[in-house]
Amino acid sequence: MSHTAGLIIETLVAALLLLTIGYCMLLNKRLKRLKADEQSLKATIAELITATEIAERAVGGLKVTVRECDQNLGGQLAMANEMTERLKKQTLVGEEVLHRLSRIALAARPGSDVAKDTNKDANKEARPATKSIVAAAQAFAERRKTGGLAA
Repeated sequence: MSHTAGLIIETLVAALLLLTIGYCMLLNKRLKRLKADEQSLKATIAELITATEIAERAVGGLKVTVRECDQNLGGQLAMANEMTERLKKQTLVGEEVLHRLSRIALAARPGSDVAKDTNKDANKEARPATKSIVAAAQAFAERRKTGGLAA
């Protein structure tokens, strides 16, 4: 009997060893696949690092460009504001000159009542028609061309 018990134990140990060898082969295959995946993962990580560095350089370049644009646009905006103010002032002066010219043209007409109207409130002054303004401006330009006194 001791011989049979030893044989059963030996057979059981052999079966367990076969199972262990089979399981080790399975683990070996999985480890090889994991190593292969590790290599591809390392390559992917290296590509991601390269792409990140490129993106960081691009973002830095964009920040510099934005700063330059901000400075240029800020200066141009300030110049535009100054130009707007000058144009507003010049427009007001031009309107005043046009008003004076129209009054001069009306005063130059025979039988005009402009002298009477000049003493009235500015809001109540009679405004000449567009044709009379154009005629006065043309007469002014003609006197200026001939070398006479314009105003």
